[in-house]
Amino acid sequence: MRGLILAAGRGSRMLELTGERPKCFVPLHGKILLEWQLEALKAAGVGPIAVGTGYRAESFAGRDVQTIHNARWAETNMVATLACAREWLAADTCIVSYSDIVYRPEIVQKLMAAPGDVTMTYDTDWLSQWSARFDDPLSDAETFKLNPDGTIREIGKKPTSLSEVEGQYMGLLRFTPAGWASIETFLATADVDRLDMTKLLNGLLAAGVAVTGVPISGGWFEVDSQRDLDVATRGWKA
Repeated sequence: MRGLILAAGRGSRMLELTGERPKCFVPLHGKILLEWQLEALKAAGVGPIAVGTGYRAESFAGRDVQTIHNARWAETNMVATLACAREWLAADTCIVSYSDIVYRPEIVQKLMAAPGDVTMTYDTDWLSQWSARFDDPLSDAETFKLNPDGTIREIGKKPTSLSEVEGQYMGLLRFTPAGWASIETFLATADVDRLDMTKLLNGLLAAGVAVTGVPISGGWFEVDSQRDLDVATRGWKA
């Protein structure tokens, strides 16, 4: 099973931390985020691994990864970078990871073992991390609702109460070639440049494509700001 890390964006909310480097080159406990991601994926048995590059793409030279470049990274969203890797995704089942998260190998292994062609992890203990990251956890949270069979019913809307958030999407997914084919069908009629990942997932749900949720409880952090980095530094065990 291969891997793909989506690392094209500038990470502007990190301010000077990404002034001269991609977001995944921000250090955490002596390793850059990218190294934590590669270690977790490889420990779970994922390989080969590619990185979708854009901003400061030259930073990835010499790393043990294939690069797939989104030349239009500055004017597109994450799904456009995903689409640049269509041949990579069509060839084999693939773990797709955001580049601003760190996670334990066992989370990847649980995702690898789950059924379904389009699968994603979600954190049932999301509120503890969001309470540390934000004064108001609901200000950044998204709705997340499940069907009785564990598939996703709703994701990505603005919640008005905690009852609308049964977990929180963390930016770690798995697509089989059949799952990627269903995504390609959706993308053929979508404005790919404007799509973010939750809009893509919502579009798949609206089209009748099953998206399976894999519950986890902690064991990961998102690093999207200096405050996030401080939270991760305190909570992530090197």
